[in-house]
Amino acid sequence: MSTVDRRPLPAFTWFLIGAAGAVAGLLPWLVTGARLPLQNLAADQSTTDTPIALLPFSQYFLVTIVALLVVGAAAAGIAARALAGRRPRFGNTLLVTGMLVVQLAATVQASVVTVQLLERSTRTLIYAGAVVAVIVVSLAVSILVLLLIARAPVPGATIGLSLAALVSASWIGAALRDIMLFGSNDVVQVLSFILRWLPPVLAGCAIAWCGFRSAGRVAAVIVSLAALWIGPAFFTAVSSAAGTRVLAPYPAEMAEYGIQVFFMALTMPELTVPSIIVAVVVGVAGSLLLAVVRRRRSDDEPGAEVDDVADRDAVPSP
Repeated sequence: MSTVDRRPLPAFTWFLIGAAGAVAGLLPWLVTGARLPLQNLAADQSTTDTPIALLPFSQYFLVTIVALLVVGAAAAGIAARALAGRRPRFGNTLLVTGMLVVQLAATVQASVVTVQLLERSTRTLIYAGAVVAVIVVSLAVSILVLLLIARAPVPGATIGLSLAALVSASWIGAALRDIMLFGSNDVVQVLSFILRWLPPVLAGCAIAWCGFRSAGRVAAVIVSLAALWIGPAFFTAVSSAAGTRVLAPYPAEMAEYGIQVFFMALTMPELTVPSIIVAVVVGVAGSLLLAVVRRRRSDDEPGAEVDDVADRDAVPSP
């Protein structure tokens, strides 16, 4: 790459990358029409006509909310990492700011239109506060994922990519929800199969890119596999507890039920082991394939292997 090609991009470009990534994360929800899910605590239970909400503000869509925010962060992080050599001064700050402007705007808009529909009661405060708390935690995870992928060395970026892979099925599933509910059985079975194995395959791809050539990379692989084991159990527990209407007035009982489901899902080998095996197989096979490609590239272009290692092990400073 020439010196001209490596000049820092304008500062606003980095802001736009963050914003564009956030918008990309919201796309599966937006393409469905972005209609606010029906609310159990709506003041008027007779209407099914809900307003547009940029996030699906509902206890039944908590995992979807996490996916929409985290995948958007991953998209921005991947774009920023690809352009790491042209990062301007304060590029990371601009990147995070661009993403948060869009995600916070979506959060505020969805929260406002939802609260306007709800009854005025204590349980409404508990419900709205709980969903907002989940969104706030998701925003924090989004920032972490963005910075890991965009700025961290390969082991850290691998963990960030694996976290995004965990929610990839929920992200795509948000766009396919009507098909999954009303489509033919054959189509639903095919889509269910794809969505079932998408997270471990993507996590395996991240592991393949990472490789096993250092202690730090091996540690990143272990963390990624642990996330693939713990993450689905956690999401299952949250969805089960939050989706149980009878426990809605009893937060303590809901939390206790969620913990029980979490440990139950965590200790069911038939649910966790196959995904880990798939991720390991994809990761090892992919790593060997990339090693062969790099070796051939090194033979054809002396010095290419050294450059490749440098590019993947560290992101240039702004």
